[in-house]
Amino acid sequence: MKHQEVIEILHECMVACNYCYDACLQEDHTHHIAECIRLDRECADMCNYLESAIARNSPFIQELAAVCVKICEACGEECKQHDMDHCQQCADACFQCANACRQLV
Repeated sequence: MKHQEVIEILHECMVACNYCYDACLQEDHTHHIAECIRLDRECADMCNYLESAIARNSPFIQELAAVCVKICEACGEECKQHDMDHCQQCADACFQCANACRQLV
């Protein structure tokens, strides 16, 4: 399948964001990580959508990939500010995904 590696990286990022989202909701004081939670959702949804768009050979892959880069970078920047392992792992996945999506733009 075309872009198989990017599809796998998108999927890994979606999983990392969903895990971070859920783990953040388990924290005692979620108000200081509210933006992290919000961006985890945005990023997971965008990665999932782009993964589907690539699989169906959407004519909008380049545009969607550009948006995905922006969202992944925003999520990664937010997550890296938090010390929890799930946030650090999510940040790494987001930055890797942003780099992979740049190949599609």
